[in-house]
Amino acid sequence: MPRPRSRRSKYGAIKTKVDGHLFDSRKEARRYSALKVLLEQGAITDLELQVPFSLDVNGDHICNYVADFTYELRDGTPVVEDVKGVLTDVYRLKKKLMLAIHRIAIHET
Repeated sequence: MPRPRSRRSKYGAIKTKVDGHLFDSRKEARRYSALKVLLEQGAITDLELQVPFSLDVNGDHICNYVADFTYELRDGTPVVEDVKGVLTDVYRLKKKLMLAIHRIAIHET
């Protein structure tokens, strides 16, 4: 009986596990490790992973955006961060909606 093939990511990303968290890519896992160091050094606080945001317009739910990371800088500035290899059209639209609806500019790494 043939073994089922594992599906490859559309953009070649390899899922990677760090500290019990499964990340969609090695790049995202590396960024998590870097943010963890910054957290331990006290440069950032309140690190959260996979934070959902609802994107609603005029009372209608359009879609959701899930940020890879959110955290605060030492000065209290909130940061919403997304690790991107490919900037898709859907992501670009959600980025614009985040700014228009929530007044949040997404930081891309």
